[in-house]
Amino acid sequence: MPEVPREPKRGNDSVPRTLLVALLVSLVCSSLVASAAVVLKPLQVANELLDVRKNILEVAGMFDPEGDINELFESVEPRVVELDTGAYRDDIDADEFDPEKARKDPDTSSVVPPELDVARVGRRANQALVYLVREQDEVTRIILPISGYGLWSTMYGFVALEADANTVADIVFYSHGETAGIGDFVSKPGWRSLWPGKRVYDGEGELRLRIIKGRVSADDPLADYQVDGVSGATLTGNGVSNLLRYWLGDHGFGPYLDKVRGGGPS
Repeated sequence: MPEVPREPKRGNDSVPRTLLVALLVSLVCSSLVASAAVVLKPLQVANELLDVRKNILEVAGMFDPEGDINELFESVEPRVVELDTGAYRDDIDADEFDPEKARKDPDTSSVVPPELDVARVGRRANQALVYLVREQDEVTRIILPISGYGLWSTMYGFVALEADANTVADIVFYSHGETAGIGDFVSKPGWRSLWPGKRVYDGEGELRLRIIKGRVSADDPLADYQVDGVSGATLTGNGVSNLLRYWLGDHGFGPYLDKVRGGGPS
């Protein structure tokens, strides 16, 4: 008896079924990624804060690789400063103040006039954080956040000044996207070691600190205000000079540093 042909089975790998499975897998993966982002966000924020505090401690000369960063940071006093006046804002909690959030809010920030925006900041918050290190109730270092555009990226760092608000104690750049092997000299210990003892303002209060092309000559009367540049990275060096010119100038921390040099605030 001839075998009756059977109806072919429908395959499980039909196009609609494949697309449905792919869609379901995509939805599940998207949900997992979104959930992970939500769960991990507080940890990411905490790690970013820890890194910032580490760099502040480092530029303050207080970092101990064996110590607890948060415990060490308890010896640093953050204060909120009104940039236009240089006065402390004791009505703003420094621990809760978010400079980036304030910068993005038109009600708490200002557009930097183009003729002043040498660091290509664009917009800056009306207030800023400063960090004070004290010994026996006397300020020994003043740490200021700095940022500005180099060749390829915005560079973020801190500059520490001695109690006279004029002598550089240290400088550190903790985030940038400058060219590896050339422009990344800003984060190299050797170049950093050139900064301690350099002066910001001259006797008339003129801002003189800058990076030059080539090496600083000991015979140059402005040697105390100059730092060696790096061959092939002139634009990155110019970026550092410009961001210092902005943040240590009249539209940045200049009014605050003027007050400190005049005997207050402390």
